Amino acid sequence: MSKPKVYIDGQAGTTGLQIYGRLQSRDDIELLAIDPDKRKDESARRECLNEADLAILCLPDEAAREAVGLIRNGRTKVIDCSTAHRTAEGWVYGLPELWRQREKLHAAKRVANPGCYATGAIVLLRPLVGAGFLSTENPLTIHALSGYTGGGNKAIGQYESGERPAELSSPRHYALSLSHKHIPEIMAQTGLHRKPLFCPIICDFPQGMVVSVPMSLTWMGGVDQRLLRRCYERYYQGEPLVRLAPKTVPEDGFLGSNNYAGRDDLEIILCGNDDQAVAFARFDNLGKGASGAAVQNMNIMLGFEETKGLNL
Repeated sequence: MSKPKVYIDGQAGTTGLQIYGRLQSRDDIELLAIDPDKRKDESARRECLNEADLAILCLPDEAAREAVGLIRNGRTKVIDCSTAHRTAEGWVYGLPELWRQREKLHAAKRVANPGCYATGAIVLLRPLVGAGFLSTENPLTIHALSGYTGGGNKAIGQYESGERPAELSSPRHYALSLSHKHIPEIMAQTGLHRKPLFCPIICDFPQGMVVSVPMSLTWMGGVDQRLLRRCYERYYQGEPLVRLAPKTVPEDGFLGSNNYAGRDDLEIILCGNDDQAVAFARFDNLGKGASGAAVQNMNIMLGFEETKGLNL
């Protein structure tokens, strides 16, 4: 039986390079190559896109839409790592840990890879909304810190420049208009009707992130830490890439935001007291938040072992 052919469109970008790094040594797929001088040549890309059994798009939104339009057959499967199709009709959302999502991914021809912040927020919120612990009308705040690689090549160039401004050495809030591009997919995949207040921060380290959701237990109708923990345990039982940390508070009282750099799994940490709780999702913005997630989805779509090629 021939090996599935995989093409990464946009391999020179941050996400594409990370995906290539996870796939280049695999002997169960054939990676289609394109001459570096032709990586923006439409005819050369069209040929690769239509030859591939599965194409992974690591492109800006409009370029991703154009790439999908270049596919002229009904065979090539697509994973889009851009924002373009995350709430689009006919596209399956690429977060396997959601209820019955693996079945959809296994049969899918078009898959939208989740955003990094959205991954953390949805993993934390979906079980609680589903259990009725959080109302879809709840006014929620999502706080998050991420390494600078999440900003793409431009941010990487700024942070890794030898003559960078001093302000880059401190954490910086951004998306101050409170309209971050990941909010629509967070709402779509959690069922929230009220737009959450989302406050992201970019930090002076390359990879790693923490997404947190604070909650007032006194407003949640008798929900306590024990019920929250049980909810997460049941929802993610048996999941290979999402786990609930056994301890409620780290031993030193601090929670690092880049501890999962270089990994493709995600850890949920639940902290708080009798009145308040905060749920944290700690992972790598380029791992479970981007490239690792794309490889996980590729494995499911092509029928491989789900964690093959991932860094765990």
